[in-house]
Amino acid sequence: MIIVGKPKIEKRPTINYMGIRFIAPFKGMSKDIRKSANELNAWVDENKVKTMGPPFLRYHVIDMRGFMDLSFCVPVRKALANDGNIKADIIPAGKYASLIYTGGGISGNRALIEWVRAQGLGFDRWDTKEGDNFRGRYETYLTDPKIQPRRSQWEIEVAIKLVD
Repeated sequence: MIIVGKPKIEKRPTINYMGIRFIAPFKGMSKDIRKSANELNAWVDENKVKTMGPPFLRYHVIDMRGFMDLSFCVPVRKALANDGNIKADIIPAGKYASLIYTGGGISGNRALIEWVRAQGLGFDRWDTKEGDNFRGRYETYLTDPKIQPRRSQWEIEVAIKLVD
């Protein structure tokens, strides 16, 4: 893993998105992510949806020993009508910590979490029997896979909402 930029904290606006929410086992979740990405990208192309930036993966609930509750998403200016698996939702506005990295997602997330804790700050999260729940946690794919097919070379920004 290579950290591309320094961790930062910034206020972010609400992000409207269209996405596919799914539950996947932590081990092997990349197969479910690819399936959802393919389905959403086909829907975007078929419906000529104008996206407002690169796609992202939202983490609703994390349980690295069990199942993950995720959404693969594209940002849009305003929500569209739900269409089968594809639903409108938002990432809430607020103060977010973020970091851009390449390579391993676990290492990139860990680096941001350790940095936030070292600043004495907390995340907008809570525990349930399903795992760690987050009000706003997502990874934005800054690299276009059509240009760079090797995932290990992609730049990805992880952003996690802080407690207000």
